[in-house]
Amino acid sequence: MKILAWFIGFIFLILTGFMLLTAGWEAPPMDSEQSGFRGTGMVQVSNPRVDPARLQAQLEMVPEISPLPEDGGGPRAGDIYQNVQVLGDLSVARFTRIMQQMTEWVTPEEGCAGCHVLNNLADDSVYRKDVSRHMIRMTQAINSGWENHVQATGVTCYTCHRGQNVPEYTWFNADPAAESGRGLVGWRAGQNRAAEQVGLTSLPEDPFGDYLEGTDEIRIAGRTALPEADKPGTSIQHTEETYALMMHMSTSLDVNCTYCHNSRDFGSWEQSNPARVSAYHGIRMAQTLNLEHVAPVSDLLPPDRLGPTGEGRKVNCTTCHQGVNKPLGGLQMAENFPSLYGESVSSQASAEREEQSGELVSAIPGSGNPVGTAPDSPAGPR
Repeated sequence: MKILAWFIGFIFLILTGFMLLTAGWEAPPMDSEQSGFRGTGMVQVSNPRVDPARLQAQLEMVPEISPLPEDGGGPRAGDIYQNVQVLGDLSVARFTRIMQQMTEWVTPEEGCAGCHVLNNLADDSVYRKDVSRHMIRMTQAINSGWENHVQATGVTCYTCHRGQNVPEYTWFNADPAAESGRGLVGWRAGQNRAAEQVGLTSLPEDPFGDYLEGTDEIRIAGRTALPEADKPGTSIQHTEETYALMMHMSTSLDVNCTYCHNSRDFGSWEQSNPARVSAYHGIRMAQTLNLEHVAPVSDLLPPDRLGPTGEGRKVNCTTCHQGVNKPLGGLQMAENFPSLYGESVSSQASAEREEQSGELVSAIPGSGNPVGTAPDSPAGPR
């Protein structure tokens, strides 16, 4: 016992001495940028030793982009090659270029064999080939129909894949078996367990199913345990689900709440930053992509690519952003590939979404005032 007591005392002295010696130490200064009115806490804090290094590491991995060849007229790729269902209207030179580039973006180790049977490129027996067709159409839909979110930067296959055939940051539907029993601590209601996707908080663990695949509107605040008859969907639990998605978006972009919101009135559109409008469209873009482009691919995937509910992986904010507020720092890769914009067939759908967004007005529970509609900004739930 004397030896143990001596050992504990020795450790205590060492720790005390260490704390005394380091009491005056401080972390190197952080960078901050005020983004709104003084006194509202609208400031973005960044680590000058970590944030630039993260972005630089991502940019160093971007494959070199070959020059865009002249179209030159002549026969189209669909006229020369068999079974070209997408991009067949490109010249042979441009078609070959984008195929080579996609190989570097998605299957750099496997090469063309990642999608093709090498002795018969027209063969469709490799499931990834058909998946790629869906993904090309999805990329075209993003670039031509979601300018309010991607703006001039656009997206390419590399935005999500980063040299991997399956993007690193995706999600499956929640496993129903995880909540099948109440257990000793009672029913968790899908929360109260620190989860990485919600910043290791006890918020609901699956902020994606309802908002990034379903069509639930995001409510700002609820002050009752259960939804009220005249205000469905505004319970405290619904509010926590909203906060869970906000936490995901914050960590995905490595920003805090005031990147989009004014902290004196989180619900006000008039007092919000322009980034909130982009986020609004981003949420709806993710919904559309998961419902119209990603979900149909599940039927093409082998069993080992499916999640607990029999569906494939879906996209969220991290899929593209990966810890940077603009994917790859806003690197405009897509402008080098006009075919990834496709035809502006989504313009009508985009106009319809804009019209619908102007009709979405949500009241802040307890305030008696609707969320305002700022000029050129959507109204309604954040």
